[in-house]
Amino acid sequence: MTRYGMLIDLSRCVGCNACTVSCKASNATPDGVFFTHVDKVESGTFPNTQVLLLPHGCMQCENAPCVAVCPTHASYKRGDGIVMIDQTKCIGCRYCIAACPYGARTYMKTINSYFSTGSSSDIFEQVGYSQYTAGTVAKCEFCATRLDQGYQPACVQTCPAVARTFGDLDDPNSDLSQAINSSNAVQLLPELGTNPSVYYILPEQPVTLAKK
Repeated sequence: MTRYGMLIDLSRCVGCNACTVSCKASNATPDGVFFTHVDKVESGTFPNTQVLLLPHGCMQCENAPCVAVCPTHASYKRGDGIVMIDQTKCIGCRYCIAACPYGARTYMKTINSYFSTGSSSDIFEQVGYSQYTAGTVAKCEFCATRLDQGYQPACVQTCPAVARTFGDLDDPNSDLSQAINSSNAVQLLPELGTNPSVYYILPEQPVTLAKK
């Protein structure tokens, strides 16, 4: 069984936000809704500190707290490890948002348009926004629809610095598994026991995140 994961090399990330833009375009997210972010974070202990560009979205946790707390089972995991949201079951309680330690989820109180005037919207929005429901939660799903069609996630395909590697964590011969095993790959907040499926390669300067 495939278990999808991702590796992001922070020494390659240039902070261009191509991942953010391609994610928004591919998923047709409404105004103000972003599934991928690139944050600037300070790491290390003075005087050995550095500023990292940290791309992040949903970590697709093996032990996903968002799934555990969802009262309607709207949040669930596919067989390939991707954490999904069934918006027909989501009641907008936002327990999942409170439970997620990575800030990966967004509550969509309303579906706001970028391009419409008045009550009308353009064709792109009419098609794209039809997948969302006001009063529900949405997030990165590793571009599951693209994966099912044989494509890679939009952020991976678009990254001009080739900072992202995507593949099967359970296949020891996959490019992803080999890259993780041959580097000092880390997970974010490993002490929480969520076992996220997204790993990071840190720059050579020592930082405070725990190694895999």
